[in-house]
Amino acid sequence: MAEPARAVPAAAGGARGAPSIISANLHIVGNLKTEGEIQVDGIIDGDVTAQSLTVGAHARIAGELVADDIIVHGQISGKITARQVRLVKTAKVVGDIVHEVLAIEAGAHIEGQLRRIDEEKSRRDEEPRRKPEAVTKLTISEKAAS
Repeated sequence: MAEPARAVPAAAGGARGAPSIISANLHIVGNLKTEGEIQVDGIIDGDVTAQSLTVGAHARIAGELVADDIIVHGQISGKITARQVRLVKTAKVVGDIVHEVLAIEAGAHIEGQLRRIDEEKSRRDEEPRRKPEAVTKLTISEKAAS
């Protein structure tokens, strides 16, 4: 008798899985993490980590975004870290953007600092290591205490 068929994950076969879609009527409270692609059209209160992330025109995300490629059409409140970031004219970002490649269309709204990834790494490397502060040892003699 033949063995029953077993499901094989798409990643194991080398094929790319379908993108995950957060629809417009979905509100997620919590963090999302995937090694694939996410299309967000709803609301997320939490961090999002993905290979590729597209934020739809009516989407709102309050949290940190980390991905290789990010395209923003909607609203972001939080830090964005990605190799490639594209802000289209309807984008509204309140937070810092750490990027390697950045494209901003006329009309996009940004409140925050823009830093290249290599500058961010060198800034962390250059920060002085904080030395522990010396503690002065106090001794109270019996005569002084009386």
